[in-house]
Amino acid sequence: MPPRKLDPEKLRAALDAQLVALDEPPYDGPATALADALVAAVLTAYDRGLSPERDAARQAVRHLLDRLTTAAPGRTVEVRVPPYAAVQAVAGPRHTRGTPPNVVETDARTWIELAVGRLTWADAMAKGAVSASGARADLSEHLPLP
Repeated sequence: MPPRKLDPEKLRAALDAQLVALDEPPYDGPATALADALVAAVLTAYDRGLSPERDAARQAVRHLLDRLTTAAPGRTVEVRVPPYAAVQAVAGPRHTRGTPPNVVETDARTWIELAVGRLTWADAMAKGAVSASGARADLSEHLPLP
């Protein structure tokens, strides 16, 4: 399953709303860097002790989950970041019905920090920030994302 095509207009709107909430000027960089700028703005909100704008967090999570499906294509592990999105990734036996045997679930901040390399898989597991069940539910070899 190919990753979703994120709408650049929605990305820009979410990014600009997050930047306004951070008292920063609107984004004026290249369209090709919108998603990465959005991830950076959401992390800035977390760093400042703020909750990011809901749409900004949702778009950032989806972008990084899509990057995971590109980097680790497959349908063996379901990665859930409620309430924003869930994807299936990692090569191996395919799950077809019911609850998948390999599930990873975490919150938006933890997922973003894992994806960009601010947090290691081992550290996230040690502090209980990730729930991982199943023999193939270890994403450490796929994180941080390229």
